[in-house]
Amino acid sequence: MAVHKDHPSATSTSRLERIALPSGVHRDALPLLAGRALRGVCDGYIAVLLPSYLLALGFDSMAVGLISSTTLIGSALATILVGIVGHRYPQRRLLMLASVLMFATGLGFSGLSTLWPLLVIAFVGTLNPGSGDVSVFLPLEHARLAESASPDIRTALFARYGLIGAFSSAMGALAAGVPAWLVEQASLSSLDAMRVMFVFYGITGLLLWRLYARLPARHPHDAAMTEKAPLGPSRPIVLRLAMLFSVDAFAGGLVVNSLLSLWLMQRFSLSLAATGQFFFLAGLLTMFSQLAAVPLARKIGLLNTMVFTHIPSSLCLIVAAAFAPTLTLCLALLLARSALSQMDVPTRTAYVMAVVTPPERAAAASLTAVPRSLAAALSPALAAALMAYGYASTPLLACGVLKIAYDLAMLRAFRRVEPRH
Repeated sequence: MAVHKDHPSATSTSRLERIALPSGVHRDALPLLAGRALRGVCDGYIAVLLPSYLLALGFDSMAVGLISSTTLIGSALATILVGIVGHRYPQRRLLMLASVLMFATGLGFSGLSTLWPLLVIAFVGTLNPGSGDVSVFLPLEHARLAESASPDIRTALFARYGLIGAFSSAMGALAAGVPAWLVEQASLSSLDAMRVMFVFYGITGLLLWRLYARLPARHPHDAAMTEKAPLGPSRPIVLRLAMLFSVDAFAGGLVVNSLLSLWLMQRFSLSLAATGQFFFLAGLLTMFSQLAAVPLARKIGLLNTMVFTHIPSSLCLIVAAAFAPTLTLCLALLLARSALSQMDVPTRTAYVMAVVTPPERAAAASLTAVPRSLAAALSPALAAALMAYGYASTPLLACGVLKIAYDLAMLRAFRRVEPRH
């Protein structure tokens, strides 16, 4: 008599699902978490390498800010399209299209060396100059993840999503030292070694295409839900959230990782490898903080977690920019900021998904991301201009002040709004 045994690959897949997914989350979330990890690695090293790469091509700090702003503007417009017409198309198809854009972005940046073609690639591509995810992938993945979990564990799922993104971004920042290793081991020039990293970015886009192609065209739970639609009854609250999120994003754009990397290199002569190590440690702290956000949100609520962890992180940034006389103290304050500043990410996402009806989630994710992307797109160029004219620390100070104002406004506007979905 034959004895049935589980297939080894099936057993390993089930074990991986148990580790990666909170209990009660549908397995369709696994490719999305894996995709976030792959993108996080690329975003982590690109944010550190981008200023050095552009300087090696002969550009100045103004060009670094201009390209950073252009990437964010392009991401914002792509997100607008997702919010307007994305509900008409399968999310899988849109994710696959975004993966193709990522492939083209990597090849474009690795092969081009003049400003205007790079600006075009930055505008239509998926490059991310900061630590957070601002690409067109974000609203698509958020809407799909929200459908994969019940409300009581949705915050845990988004925390897992944020944790994976933070850890992979930290590993990516550490990989910013790979070009130096390639220069020593493969006799490549510094510029060519950095170009190799952009080629790898493009190859990752192909891997993502393959990963998302395996998603079901329609989520199994969709049959029990009404068809996805643009915003309806939740429009007023989403518009208020979007306006406030835009203030937070504008402030964050003043210190995207590519500009913070440039600031550290210019003010303290920090090497590229040491800068990568700093962002690695910052990413690890961000990862653990997002884990801590889940039990904290259960105890004091989503909104309170967003606000009362954000304000101390902004104070750390202000003190680091204005009063830290040494590199050691500055890095310590920036690391303390990293331990607190991202605790609002999973809670903010869960809050948006909870205050809108299920059919509106894709549109709400897009339309709250759009102002964030547009606002964040304006500030890197402004910050780079201030740095170029000798006001290097001003963007950091402005970021801290604006973020505190945002937190207080959020608390005042939504302290009586209870999540219902």
